[in-house]
Amino acid sequence: MQRIRLRYTKRGRLRFTSHRDFQRAFERALRRAEVPMAYSAGFTPHPKVSYANAAPTGTGSEAEYLEIALTEARDPEQLRALLDESLPAGLDVIEAVESRTSGLADRLTASVWELRLDGVDPADAERAVASFNAADAVEVQRMTKNGVRTFDARPAVVNLTSTDGTETHSSAADRPTDQPCAILRLVVRHVTPAVRPDDVLSGLRAVADLAPPVPAAVTRLAQGLFDEETGSVTDPLAPDREAATAPPMAETAAAATASA
Repeated sequence: MQRIRLRYTKRGRLRFTSHRDFQRAFERALRRAEVPMAYSAGFTPHPKVSYANAAPTGTGSEAEYLEIALTEARDPEQLRALLDESLPAGLDVIEAVESRTSGLADRLTASVWELRLDGVDPADAERAVASFNAADAVEVQRMTKNGVRTFDARPAVVNLTSTDGTETHSSAADRPTDQPCAILRLVVRHVTPAVRPDDVLSGLRAVADLAPPVPAAVTRLAQGLFDEETGSVTDPLAPDREAATAPPMAETAAAATASA
């Protein structure tokens, strides 16, 4: 059985699709592309697809991941192209690697987010960010199925910065405006309870009374293993690519014996 790991996006208006909507679209794409999927056992077999840490509905993403199991080996790049053609524009499969290491989900420990705040002066955003970073605790509330929950959002935030909006990944095509715009970059750990970008926005409102006049446009730029030394989020597919190019252990041992 071959396992392929895919990186895909949610762009433009497709950011409003729910995870369930994407699952249905992706399973249709698998059938269109005639992918030789492995299926689960039981009375209701379903394709073996493992989704990892999907972005919330309404947020865009450049770094969503999943893994599929195949009954026949396929070239990862050819498979990527077929699936990309079978999905609507905005749900784009941009990378595929053969799974050669374990624990993809375990390598998704942090995310990098971009928050576009239309109608917010960059100077006001910078002051709010400074207040948030200086706070020892930032309590926010979230409605859950068990009622309102209060928790501290500050420990999960590794880095929060404000830019002047000249460098942004988000597109203004869906929301053309002449109003000022602030851009925030957020690095957040994946903890329990999960701290989402809207929780950080609630925290900015709590500590600095920053309230954008329109909902923020949020995009996940990356997710992966958080590197404590550099403070960066690493590529979770890098170990699989490295394992694919590394020489087999038998060849390495033979070379070492020959040189001895």
